[in-house]
Amino acid sequence: MPDNSEANIHIADALTLLLHNQHAMAAAIEEVITWLIENGVGDVAANAIAALNTLDMNAQGITDAIMRLRQS
Repeated sequence: MPDNSEANIHIADALTLLLHNQHAMAAAIEEVITWLIENGVGDVAANAIAALNTLDMNAQGITDAIMRLRQS
């Protein structure tokens, strides 16, 4: 069984991949928001912006967890 520091590295690596996926989803949502605004669907765009804000907030938490794991 791997020691704790090796396990932390694997967990941090997995979280890093999830964080990259989260950034990709945020970029895609930004593109959709732009299209919605340009096509007069502001109410739907506002909902998408709320989802984007949640992704941004959670991305910071994931980043902090990755840093803690890599430092331990």
